[in-house]
Formats: sequence, structure tokens, C-alpha cells
Amino acid sequence: MLLPTIESIRNLADLALKKRPVAMVSAIALSFLAPVTGFSQQPAPNIVLIVADDAGFADLGSFGSEISTPNIDALASVGVRFNNFYVGPTCSPTRSMMFSGTDNHIAGLGNMAEFTASNQKGKPGYEGHLNDRVVAFPQLLKIAGYHTYMAGKWHMGEEPAHWPAARGFDRDLTLMPGGGSHFEDMWGHKGEKQLYTQNGKKLEALPPGFHSTINYTQSIIGNIEENRADGKPFFAYLAFQAPHDPFQLPDNWLDKYKGRYDQGYEKVRAARIERMKQLGIISKTANTFPKLPNIPAWDSLSPEEKRQSARRMELFAAMMEQMDSKIGELVRYLKANNLYDNTLFIFFSDNGPEGNLLWSLGAPWDSSKIENWGRKGTFIQYGPAWAQVGAGPFRMFKGFHSEGGIRAPLIVAGRGVNGSGRVSEALAHVMDIPATILNAAGVTYPETFMGRPIAPIQGKTLAPVLDRSRPTVRTPSDWLGWEIFGNRAIRQNNWKLLWLCKPAGPGDWQLFDLKTDPAELNDLSAAKPKVKARMIGLWNEYVKKNNVIPASESPICAKAG
Repeated sequence: MLLPTIESIRNLADLALKKRPVAMVSAIALSFLAPVTGFSQQPAPNIVLIVADDAGFADLGSFGSEISTPNIDALASVGVRFNNFYVGPTCSPTRSMMFSGTDNHIAGLGNMAEFTASNQKGKPGYEGHLNDRVVAFPQLLKIAGYHTYMAGKWHMGEEPAHWPAARGFDRDLTLMPGGGSHFEDMWGHKGEKQLYTQNGKKLEALPPGFHSTINYTQSIIGNIEENRADGKPFFAYLAFQAPHDPFQLPDNWLDKYKGRYDQGYEKVRAARIERMKQLGIISKTANTFPKLPNIPAWDSLSPEEKRQSARRMELFAAMMEQMDSKIGELVRYLKANNLYDNTLFIFFSDNGPEGNLLWSLGAPWDSSKIENWGRKGTFIQYGPAWAQVGAGPFRMFKGFHSEGGIRAPLIVAGRGVNGSGRVSEALAHVMDIPATILNAAGVTYPETFMGRPIAPIQGKTLAPVLDRSRPTVRTPSDWLGWEIFGNRAIRQNNWKLLWLCKPAGPGDWQLFDLKTDPAELNDLSAAKPKVKARMIGLWNEYVKKNNVIPASESPICAKAG
């Protein structure tokens, strides 16, 4: 391949300025300059980004789980596990930050579209879709010469102007809303027909025998194979619905974990936490947030209650292992076609495990016979007891800014990663994902895109941690912020300022030292008033910087603050 010289690029730009609009000139410049940096030393890497939906921090074998995830764990064994990686507390805010590299209140998902509060409607940053104040990084990769593929859940706008095809993807097979059936019936949480697209066109029906985990993986493999011969690098985004409820599986997976959870959630959680300590995922002195008071002791349940609760967890675990098996299928395909060694792999979960506090407000609790659970047409969730198992030692789960809701497993492996099987304590955030990917591809994040200014990227590339040139990418003075549903948090170094509304919290600020208290049990507000005041100042800065409008009403708060 002959690369363009700098002189030829300048000549092209000069010619384009005479004949082309400024926006097109920007695209031309990006399309040539990015490959120069990406290919100057070695071929640009392929990039595979895999996102699990509602998997907890402790739901992977390499993070302490008893669930069998050998293929994800194999990536961990040749890569880096991050044990201080943060996401948003729910799906769409996390995904907006993942695509834009900016805070979700800038990117358009300041709240989930489903729960936009009355005081947020019509305000910038609360559009309910990925807005035009940001650029989705696949758009930059596409301009730089990458093939761009997506399969799975989108959840960032359902109008055609907001679809993946409009945000940089050449090929897609996409569930547009936040969740629904894993089978071909296209059934949603409230009985509505869900919107799917394929390659930028609405799908009226899914093929017979469709299952999300299987077909999304096959779609990505098919996309890569379609263009493999041209030698161009690819970016593949595999956005599993699994293990998001409803827990639904092909028949041959339904009994994979039969009898494995009859011991109950308390013993399973304790065993996971002990393994996490042995693996170095948490410190050996880490404390544990206690069982929530509304969760009965396992031994107090009736035999039938135990059977039903265990069955729910069996189905969840099977969904995790089935997802892992399909990741293995993708990895084997890449190895068989000599693509694996030049591929960067990134895997994480979009938020903490689902404790059934959100969708229980609008979704039916399944009433089918237990013998049919997990099949098409059933709606199985597992509730807060097993969600606490998925969160490991941490406080709460999805929907909350406590550690169980926003700390997620992250694994990075492959091209550019040095040091197999290590655990990094570097503070990392989902906004770092686009910065890391663009850095790997040799693509510069622009100040403008298609003639419009865009918000600057807030994330930092994790490359120095991945190549072992530095142990962290953040200084002790750097900080991170969150807000949704009236809840809020700030983390700076080991300090965390947390506001959880009633009934999950006191409805006031709490201060925690996460190094000694990862379970957020010991409020140091009274003992450290100066630290608390400084952190509140950072919260005020976060609000101003990101145009945060705390919700006037909330699906999980008794009264939004």
C-alpha cells in the first residue's frame, strides 16, 4: 500500500478548499492524516469492543465468580483486568459516554429517555438520544479508513437520524430500545413490538430461530468475513443483550446450572468475595456491604421459594456462560483467519447487576410455570438478593451511584497490551474507552466535525497503563462525577462523596474512603469536614461544567432531591 506524503495531502487540501465546503475538507483531511499515523509503524489494529448488559462486577470467573466464563477469562489471562473501572449506573447514560468520550449530560443522555423528569424536558443534554454536540468515535474511525460493524443493543435514540447507520456504522444488526425478548418475537417489556434495524433499514421481522446472543455474534463474524480480503482494519462493536432480563435461552442451555444455586445467595456471595480476595480483585481486608434488610435469610424461605429463587439464578448464570461461548466463537474465527494477533479487545459491563428496582415499575413479573421459565414468552428476573451477589462486596446495584451500581469489570487484551494476566488498580472511566481506541488507531479527536463545534473529549487514553509505561493516567487531584435519578457522586483519588436518596440512602451527602471502606459503610462526613467541603465544591464544579439538572422526580427515590 502506498501512503500519501504530507506534501500530497497539502496539495489535495489546497485543491479541495477551492472546490469543496469546509465540512468536506475536514473529512478529506481526516481520511488521509489518520491512516498516516495509524500505518506508519505497523498496520492499524483491528478493534473489538464487547459490552455485556447488566453483568455485575463479580459475575466473571476472572473476577471471582463460580460462573464458567473461560473465553473472557482467557482474554484476561493475556491482558489487563481493571478493578477501579467506572461506568454510569444505567444503560443509556453509560453508552452515550462510551461513544462520545464526554459526560452523559453533555452527550444527550443526562437521564434515561424513559425517565426524563419534567424539569429536564427540552433542555440541552436531555434529548434522550446521542446529540450533535458530540461525535461518535466510530464516525472518526470510518473516515480514517476503518470498516465499522455493530450488532446488539443501541439504546441511544430510535429515530432514523439517531440510528447506528447515522453514527458511523457500515453494517449493523441492532435492537434500538433498552431491552426486550431475546427471541424472534420482538416482544418488549410492556408487550410492545421492539424496533430492530439492519444495515440502516428497519426490520419488520427477525429470522425464525433468532436468539440475540447467537445472532449478534454471527452478524459480527459475517461482517468481518465479508470484507476480510481487502485488508482494511475493522472496528467491531458487539453489544450483547445478555445477561439483561428477561432471562431467555435456547433449550439446550436451560439446565446448564441446574442445582448449582440450591445453597442460596448468602453462601454464593461469601464464596465469590473470598475468591475475589485470592485473585487480587479486591484487597484481603475489604469489607462487605450487608444483605439488604428487605431480603429474607435463605434459611427462612420455604422449599418452594428456594426452588424458584435458585432457578432464577440458574438462568442468569446460563446466560452469562452462553455469552462467553459466543465470544469464544468470535475469538476462534479471528485466530483461524490470522486476525487475532493484530486485534485489540475491550470487554466491560455497562452498569451493575439489575436489582429489579427499575423495571418492576413497568414490566410484568412473570407468572408462568417454573418448568417453562427461560423460554420464549417468559419474563424472568432475579431480584435484589442475587444482584447483591453480582455486586460482590459493594453497596447496592444498577440504578445507584454506590460502588455496586457504577464499578464494573473491564478487561483489555491484545495489540498494545503488555504484561499478561495482571490486575491494574488505575482509576478508569467509560469515557476513557473512545480515547483509548482512537489512540490505538492513530486517529486524532477533532475540535469540529462536519462544520460544527463538538464538545471536547473528557476521557483519557489508557495506553500508558496497557503498555506498562505508567501505572495510572490520572493524578491525585483528578476527579470524576455522576448524577442520575436525583442521586449523585464524586470520586477523587480514594475519596468518594455520595448522595443516595431515600429509601436507599439518607438523602444527604456521605463521605467514604474507598481504600479502607469499599463497601461504603463508614461515613466520614463529621470526621473529615474539610474533605467533605472540598468534594462538595467539586460537585458544584461538575454541575456547572456539564449542565447537570438534578431530576425533580425519580423512579427509585421516595422524593428526588
